[in-house]
Amino acid sequence: MSQQAKVLIFDSGVGGLSVYQEIEARLPQLDYFYIFDNAAYPYGELDHQTLLARVNRLVLNMVAKHQIDLVVIACNTASTIVLPSLRAELSIPVVGVVPAIKPASNLANKAVGLIATPATIKREYTHELIRDFSQSKPVEMLGSTRLVDMAEEKLRGKAINIEELTSLLAPIQNKVDVAVLGCTHFPLIREEIQAVLGDQVLLVDSGEAIARRVQELLAIKETEQEKGGREIFSSAPPWEEGALNQTLQLLGFSSVNPCQIEI
Repeated sequence: MSQQAKVLIFDSGVGGLSVYQEIEARLPQLDYFYIFDNAAYPYGELDHQTLLARVNRLVLNMVAKHQIDLVVIACNTASTIVLPSLRAELSIPVVGVVPAIKPASNLANKAVGLIATPATIKREYTHELIRDFSQSKPVEMLGSTRLVDMAEEKLRGKAINIEELTSLLAPIQNKVDVAVLGCTHFPLIREEIQAVLGDQVLLVDSGEAIARRVQELLAIKETEQEKGGREIFSSAPPWEEGALNQTLQLLGFSSVNPCQIEI
């Protein structure tokens, strides 16, 4: 496959940018398209069929419009629901993201903490992962939508309130030695989470594994220094768009474009 392959990264918000950063660090020469469905954010509050319909419509349209070679669903909530239907509709690879329970369990000596959204905590898929891969280690689960908002705020230049973060993470404090960042937003506030939980807690996420999978599926053996294109789209005007665009430019993107798809 051409080393100028086009990769589409999808999320409900800007959390998937943490996944983009991991893939881009490994494969800077690719053309990246990022779309976030902020008109329906947060996804955890949508019913199953609504979420399925929205993601299919947005992703299939972008794939056709931009001749995409590979899709990454950089959202735990969406991945557990939409992967089968997207793979049935598309002839290109579709990569999803799931909480890194398996590697975390292998690394833990005491217990695993799963920090995720309430929707991911509740989902049967998550409980199956725990049953399959963490039978020997207890898993302390912490569901929070506020942490997602904090990551969105940080990308708009707002400082994280460490006292508030300490309060949110209190249920797993001193109980775990490995914590899974089970939402793609959370690596964006990794430093702050690490500072609260302490250096004795190892933080694990799925970003690097996804980047390796993308490289493998595109059969790219080595990187080139020349960077490809970077475009970002949203389904509604983002809040504090100016502040967000400043951060996006640091990540190599142009300003947010409207995706102009009726849903």
